[in-house]
Amino acid sequence: MGSVRRALVMVLAALLVGLAAACGGSGSGSDGETARARPAELGFEHPGVLVSKAQLKRVRAHVEAREQPWLSAFEQMRDSKYGAAGYRAKPYAVVGCPAGDRAGKGCVEEREDAIAAYTQALLWNVTGERAHAEKAVQIMDAWSRVITKHTEANAGLQTAWAASTWARAAEAVRYTYDGWTDGQLLRFERMLRNAYLPQVRDGAADFNGNWDLLMADATINMAVFLDDHEAFEKAVTHFRTRVPAYFYLKSDGPLPVSPANSGINTPDKLRKYWFGQKTFADGLSQETCRNFKHASYSLAATAHIAETAWHQGVDLYGEVKERLLAALEFHSKYQLGAKAPDWLCGGKVQRDMGPDTEVGLNHLRERLKLDLPETEKLTREQRPEGTDGLFVAWETLTHAENV
Repeated sequence: MGSVRRALVMVLAALLVGLAAACGGSGSGSDGETARARPAELGFEHPGVLVSKAQLKRVRAHVEAREQPWLSAFEQMRDSKYGAAGYRAKPYAVVGCPAGDRAGKGCVEEREDAIAAYTQALLWNVTGERAHAEKAVQIMDAWSRVITKHTEANAGLQTAWAASTWARAAEAVRYTYDGWTDGQLLRFERMLRNAYLPQVRDGAADFNGNWDLLMADATINMAVFLDDHEAFEKAVTHFRTRVPAYFYLKSDGPLPVSPANSGINTPDKLRKYWFGQKTFADGLSQETCRNFKHASYSLAATAHIAETAWHQGVDLYGEVKERLLAALEFHSKYQLGAKAPDWLCGGKVQRDMGPDTEVGLNHLRERLKLDLPETEKLTREQRPEGTDGLFVAWETLTHAENV
């Protein structure tokens, strides 16, 4: 029923956008205004931040039937420090995250507490044990009572990492559990609106592209949870402009696309921005020659944004499927050990991808039936994909073969 409802939402969204355009409304006005991704009058589907209600039900069924790889993924999550019954939050009023090796203030604690809240939310949905939902709410309430802002050079990135996970945790609790009080919920919503959303909503055009994509991931997650249609549109716009400027296709021309609204707009600036790379091939990313870790962050964030939009009736996957497939296959091939040719990063690549392939693989392989041999091989070798301690957690459990 979940897939049928999502399809109906997509059809309704398309019809309403068409009507708006035909009537000269916000969809296609005479002033050249861009059509909305989805009509403001169309409510969001809940739960619908990265994981849908139908997907959560399928996860529970797989685990109860003791099927693999979901059972081992569940046990990995349950037995992690984030799943502990006695987990205690360590909130900070001001989270300060400097660049480089300088010690931060509350950065690790914030990310880990957000992952713990999400872990407990998933445990609640799989086991039905209310103690897990109570723990998730307890962690979120501890932070919403004190956090005011993020500071230092990495404030934007830190905010994106934490906010994307907070919103997933909150969505998985709010619409499945009746014990989150109105006062606690209001505090949490205010936390997202005041201490997180303003920091990420406008992106970071001149930074390395993983920042922009992670910020869009956080924005779209918070937008759905907060029923904020304008923030949702912001995130979609960032996705549509940044993904083509991050993952290269030969159809882009001899050089990559310049990031929208950035100062990176000449051939020399673009080559420097792409870490000195002079030859471009399908699937190469802006940060491939920096390391695979950051390219991998962006693979995950791209899939996350598209997955959340998919649950809301917007097919962003369809707009970038060639880029996403090429990028997944390109990086998976070399992560698996293929020798890097001389033209690629001078023949030296840093193979340090994280647990970032499940969501994209699920859509492209399971929903669209496309062939991704390198990505499928890498993903199976890495299963169960756990957490990176930043913004990715338990995606073998939630998205392995989960259409």
